[in-house]
Amino acid sequence: MKAVIFDCDGVLVDSEVLAEETLHAHLEAWLPDVDVATELGQALGMTTADILRHLETMSRHALPDDALARVDAAIEARLVRELRAIDGASAAVKAITLPKAVVSNSNRRRVEASLAATGLDAALADAPRFCADEVSAPKPDPALYRLATQALGAEPRACLAVEDSVAGVRAAVGAGLTVVGFIGAGHHDADQARRLEEAGAWRVIERMSELGLLVDQWRAGVVLPS
Repeated sequence: MKAVIFDCDGVLVDSEVLAEETLHAHLEAWLPDVDVATELGQALGMTTADILRHLETMSRHALPDDALARVDAAIEARLVRELRAIDGASAAVKAITLPKAVVSNSNRRRVEASLAATGLDAALADAPRFCADEVSAPKPDPALYRLATQALGAEPRACLAVEDSVAGVRAAVGAGLTVVGFIGAGHHDADQARRLEEAGAWRVIERMSELGLLVDQWRAGVVLPS
């Protein structure tokens, strides 16, 4: 049985860049003696909480007691604004009739808010969710993708993942999945497509309308040689 696994934020917007920009703005104000840009560039795969703890140890300043809650709220608010600006995601996902699952390194509350913002909560109503606060090995660990394939009753080679980040692509490929990299309309980095391909993405798309054709090609066995 073939199935499709979605990184719920990556289907819609470059959540990795969005979160980094939001973190950067807050941390520069809170920890003025830390080179925030450099440290964030080296924080691949770290959770928001881990990043905050790490940077606070490098500073003479202390973070606000509610720093994590404030950053999370700011990221979520910005994410919802971005999601509402993107058309067609729900229709594109709903048109894919294969079994689906959702993975995310965000917590369930943010995942559900993200899905609701574009109507994807309906398109993915029956899709199991694997969120950072509910599993022992959150994305970008390949173990999360393995959990999703097991829940779908599918072999990894029979699953297609849709991912927006280099770390996510590597994790899905490491778990044995074929991966479609998604840049998204809000991404301004011309090199991101190349990076996703170098990480192992089979194809890279910029618009959700392109996904249906790729899924059809993948189902028909049109894949790159290993």
